[in-house]
Amino acid sequence: MKKKTPQKLVFVYNANSGKRNAVMDSMHKVFSPITYDCKLCDITFGVISENRTWKKFRKQSTDQMTFLHKDEFAKKYASKFGYKFEFPIVLIETHNGLEVLVSTQELNAMKTAHGLVRLLKERL
Repeated sequence: MKKKTPQKLVFVYNANSGKRNAVMDSMHKVFSPITYDCKLCDITFGVISENRTWKKFRKQSTDQMTFLHKDEFAKKYASKFGYKFEFPIVLIETHNGLEVLVSTQELNAMKTAHGLVRLLKERL
């Protein structure tokens, strides 16, 4: 059986970086979860800590994973390459640049970390 080559994945949250934003996001998840804008945040993190299913998958994966907030993504990628994506999103870095692995619409329709893990395994 051929061993797969590790992929470079870029996960971009629909939230800005920083402690103040993290606190505000946590409060938003608690008090108004239906209007919370980052399904990737919601799936991979609870109010206080990382989701267990997600954490186990992330630690066992041989793929390189980078996690960025949308402001961090803009600084690292958009200024260089002019990428325009909706967030949250999961991208894969290829020889052609960044390509969508899991779209915003797919993430927004997801309910659980199990669903995200299953989809990533299917596509990788």
